[in-house]
Amino acid sequence: MELRIEGMSCGGCAKSVTKAIQSVDSAARVEANPAERSVRVETSAAQAAILRVLEQAGYPATVS
Repeated sequence: MELRIEGMSCGGCAKSVTKAIQSVDSAARVEANPAERSVRVETSAAQAAILRVLEQAGYPATVS
């Protein structure tokens, strides 16, 4: 899934986003690009669960 995260602007943000996603699915593959504020996620978790955990972490996301 492709996500847009407006609040992700640096490497530290990208690490926080990755950690949040992997708290739902520890095997998730996450490719974060802070410059483009985009994240590509390969996961078996439900999209709603990923969006919810990002919201809770302070990084609300939209599906792009």
